[in-house]
Amino acid sequence: MNVIVRAFRAPGDAEAVARVRRAALPFMLVTPESLAFEAEHAHPLARYRPLVAEEDGEIIGTAQVGLAHDSPEPGVGYANVYVHPERRGRGAGSAVVRAAEEYLVGAGATRVHTWVLDEPGHRAFAERRGYRAGRTAQFLRLDLAAAALPPLRTPPDGVRIVPASEFAGDPRPLFELDSETTADEPGDVAAELTDYGHWLDETWGHPLFSPELTSVAVVDGHPVAFSAARTDGSTRYGTAMTGTTRAHRGRGLAKLAKNDSLHRARDAGFTEAFTGNDVGNAPMLAVNEWLGYEVCATEVRHVRTLG
Repeated sequence: MNVIVRAFRAPGDAEAVARVRRAALPFMLVTPESLAFEAEHAHPLARYRPLVAEEDGEIIGTAQVGLAHDSPEPGVGYANVYVHPERRGRGAGSAVVRAAEEYLVGAGATRVHTWVLDEPGHRAFAERRGYRAGRTAQFLRLDLAAAALPPLRTPPDGVRIVPASEFAGDPRPLFELDSETTADEPGDVAAELTDYGHWLDETWGHPLFSPELTSVAVVDGHPVAFSAARTDGSTRYGTAMTGTTRAHRGRGLAKLAKNDSLHRARDAGFTEAFTGNDVGNAPMLAVNEWLGYEVCATEVRHVRTLG
């Protein structure tokens, strides 16, 4: 048994890494194409360096490693580690964590955040390595094939619900909407979206993103609420972000947009829907409960000071 850690190589590693990620965390959408895209299109300031752990030539673990370049706080790093459930206990997780921390120190990080499944073994693994627990988030699943979605409602006067593809000629208004809602998203690492060019490349151009299934509430020609959709191109659909501008909150527009997007997804043949929420985001949790989502897993963000 010989575990080594090295940098991810695209596209050769993509299929094996996608298989590990899906086995370790089946509630998030990932494909070989999305992994290769993210490695190639990461922002330069993110210093993104995905890692893999090999045992005798077989990839059994992996990690997303980089800097939170869109945070107003300097020195914030992240390392999200995944080990195939059938290959745990062989040293891959420990080896990847060590390599990730060493890289982040060299990249200028002073602390590292990681998401850990809320299970005794996973939490004990993090705590033994000096990580302390922080915020909690939930993964939620909806059986689109069997669920009775709430019926589509007529939007309020002056509001239209349209697919994001209507903005294909000029997506900048959607960037501005995403930027405002992201700034207000609950979390222990703040984020500020300021680079439209990179957003256009990495978010709008992401291979999982579906403009056709992303629903947008429009008032006077301006997008004011949205539910961004991603798909694996097969049967699985996921919500990347749902939000409303500050001036239009409290009118149920995000609820209308997300329900519309789910109806579009079901009509397109998708059978499973996934989303996630910080447990402190009560309004969005209420929307997801209304839509019929059920909690399928919980994770806890952990943090460790480096150096």
